[in-house]
Amino acid sequence: MAHDRELLQKLAQCAAACDMCADACLDEDDIKMMVKCIRLDRDCAKICMLAHSYVASHSAYSGTILQQCAEICRACGEECDKHQSDHCKECARACFECEQVCRSYAGVGA
Repeated sequence: MAHDRELLQKLAQCAAACDMCADACLDEDDIKMMVKCIRLDRDCAKICMLAHSYVASHSAYSGTILQQCAEICRACGEECDKHQSDHCKECARACFECEQVCRSYAGVGA
């Protein structure tokens, strides 16, 4: 159960970081350069909240959702890591942490 709480916490933190990053990206001077980042932020936040719901309800499909979540977290983290802004760097860290916990919980390795 403690592991469930850690996973749920990382999923919620990642979703929040992605939502904040997407919002902050909208204020960037060159918003065209941030389009891919914003889209991945949105996708990542959505899959994290979906995974959160599956894990919280002990769904038999949690592992499948967590595998997909890990993939999207990785993609979002890699995109955010390309940008220099603090909000993107913070989001990348949250995504990579969430990816690792999702992979661990889903049993698919790192």
